[in-house]
Amino acid sequence: RAGLGGAGMAAAAAALGLGILLLLPPLPAVKRVSGQSRSASATPQPSAGPGPTAPSVPETPGRPAASPTAPGLGVGSSPAPASLPPETPAPPAASPAAAPEARAGPGTVTDVATLCVCDLSVAQCDVNCCCDPDCSATDFSLFTTCSVHIVTGDSQLCNQEAALYSINVAVHPPERIFKLVDQNNPSIFCIHATNYKHALSFISPEMPTSQNFDSLLKQFEGVTFSAESDVLLNTESDAQNSSNANETARYEYGVPLQTADAFLRLPAPLVSSQCSDANPAGFLVNQAVKCSRMINVGNCNTIQALSMLFYTNSSILAVPKSSQMVNITVQTITVQSLSGTRTQLNSSDVLLLPMYLNDQVCINVVLGASYSITYTDAGEVTDAAVSFVLGTINNTMVPIQQSFAITFTQLNTKPVPLSGNPGYGIGLPLRAGFRPPGSGIIQSTNTYGQFTILQSSSNQDCLAVEGVRTPILFGYNMISGCKVRITASTECQLLANIILNVLKGQNFPEYVASFGNSQAQDVLDWVPITHIQSSEQGLCQIPVSFEIEVKWTKYGSLVNPQAKIVNISATVITTILAQTNFGSERTIQVASSVTFVDVSTPAEPGYKVQPTIDAKLPFDFFFPFI
Repeated sequence: RAGLGGAGMAAAAAALGLGILLLLPPLPAVKRVSGQSRSASATPQPSAGPGPTAPSVPETPGRPAASPTAPGLGVGSSPAPASLPPETPAPPAASPAAAPEARAGPGTVTDVATLCVCDLSVAQCDVNCCCDPDCSATDFSLFTTCSVHIVTGDSQLCNQEAALYSINVAVHPPERIFKLVDQNNPSIFCIHATNYKHALSFISPEMPTSQNFDSLLKQFEGVTFSAESDVLLNTESDAQNSSNANETARYEYGVPLQTADAFLRLPAPLVSSQCSDANPAGFLVNQAVKCSRMINVGNCNTIQALSMLFYTNSSILAVPKSSQMVNITVQTITVQSLSGTRTQLNSSDVLLLPMYLNDQVCINVVLGASYSITYTDAGEVTDAAVSFVLGTINNTMVPIQQSFAITFTQLNTKPVPLSGNPGYGIGLPLRAGFRPPGSGIIQSTNTYGQFTILQSSSNQDCLAVEGVRTPILFGYNMISGCKVRITASTECQLLANIILNVLKGQNFPEYVASFGNSQAQDVLDWVPITHIQSSEQGLCQIPVSFEIEVKWTKYGSLVNPQAKIVNISATVITTILAQTNFGSERTIQVASSVTFVDVSTPAEPGYKVQPTIDAKLPFDFFFPFI
């Protein structure tokens, strides 16, 4: 029922001169009228629901006192009559004890003191989130402002509570100020009371269980469904038991993967680029992050985040709150040297712990960890594996950079990663492969390793960065390079082959997919790579540049155009190496680049041909003039 003021409607009808008889229901007790339940004194009253507890933070009472001149007048209600008829008993006065009960009546559907929209981290204080229950008084002293200053319920209610948050910077250290105040809605069309308790909130759908299946079957077996959920939920205890049963049934999207001690942590940068080990891994949330970590190389063997055990010594619960454990196994181990070269070990059943050597070098440091989680369609984790990249570091590499990733694969499925559907998406890798005679396109299982270019390194040594590649991402122009030191005794042809292998990589593809979702069996959807040789006349030619040019166009509707690759070329530019003596050694610069060129024809407006008039007149139409 909307709390429409009867006096306002009567006045409007009188002003319009309309003979309208208002059939209004009898007015409820005075304590149901907005504002009537307030005491005329300024004494704070208890709130409708429990507020957040912060003993070290001053809680300022914010209950406004009702106006003494109009104690019975509230928003969305008519003025109380001066005197009542003799046959009408006077309404009982609202006692102070009944006032909180009136405020927590049907109009209140949420407890604003427990709501916090900026609480985005699990078991961790969010910066400048003054309503975060995980924050302590020490955390509040570091805040500069409150990201959320006021929290309210439904704005259509005539009377509702509001939680106010602020930071008092005048004191040292700064403190949080929390207030619970009552807000009145000045609109005459506000809602005074709600008969349906779920009308102002979204109801989470109830999952069928063995306990509630019969009641759900009665509700949904007919042609029409019942709108009243109170018939299904007989008691609050039944609803609580049902929610607990649903919680332990399976994982849902975004729910942190639980372990025996807490949850699976995936280090990630939070506030800065530094790694935070408290980032939870959410179910079905694929992540790939990079972060840096300040360490003391001499104490590398005592830092947990640098050891393999930190990422494998916990077991994942198959489903939340269950006793079934899924151990994390080591899938592959790749060792990286100081120069950046990587070698994959033949066996992964070894435990390589960080070790500090005498020459200020630490080996077996975790530089990367990639989790692979297998799950069923019922939301149960069945397998967990991790692949490591263990590197050797020294003091010049601090802070070190670590990369972490987690992917989810459904059981008994072979997912095929796409780079768009159908057109390429910006930032997604180019799909490439080979075509043997009489066969379709053969692709690598590593999507980010199908088409790559040389990756620059800090030492700029071409011979040291051989094999270190970075994927070509659609729409991103890239350039990288390195340097080659040449001595007088260097063999020209051998050096040319080495540099060309560094620029092209070990497995340079032959075809590139024209669309992001091109299938391997559709050979016509793949574009061959055109090789161009640009060289000078001479005996000794050394490759100095490798340029890849990708031409793409906008395909399809103007409303939603799709990116399509129409041509791709790879150009090798060589230079002549003089055979004269330049001393003990010389250095040449080698570069590799990728350029994306939009060759789309600009859209032009088209108009239909102007119609012609094909009229036939009688032969004597202009008689007697002609």
